Amino acid sequence: MKITEEQITHVADLARLELSPGEVGSMTVQLDRILSYVEKLNQLDTAGVAPTTHALSIQNAFRPDQVRPSLDRKDSLANAPAENGEAFVVPRVI
Repeated sequence: MKITEEQITHVADLARLELSPGEVGSMTVQLDRILSYVEKLNQLDTAGVAPTTHALSIQNAFRPDQVRPSLDRKDSLANAPAENGEAFVVPRVI
């Protein structure tokens, strides 16, 4: 598929984009490459390929929950701008 600079300019006008002549030339080359690649992909016979959402089979990507040591409450509140001994004190939102 060959895309023209006039088509690029028309689409840019529709999108209210101001492209310089250099940008129009660059976009023409880039979009032509992309469309050529898509055209090449459309030539593939995918009749026997089942639809899939992932290229690789992934079952469960999450790790199991495990209790780990964490910061002590006193240490976690040490650098807080305001705290009440048990939690951070933040300004009232509502």
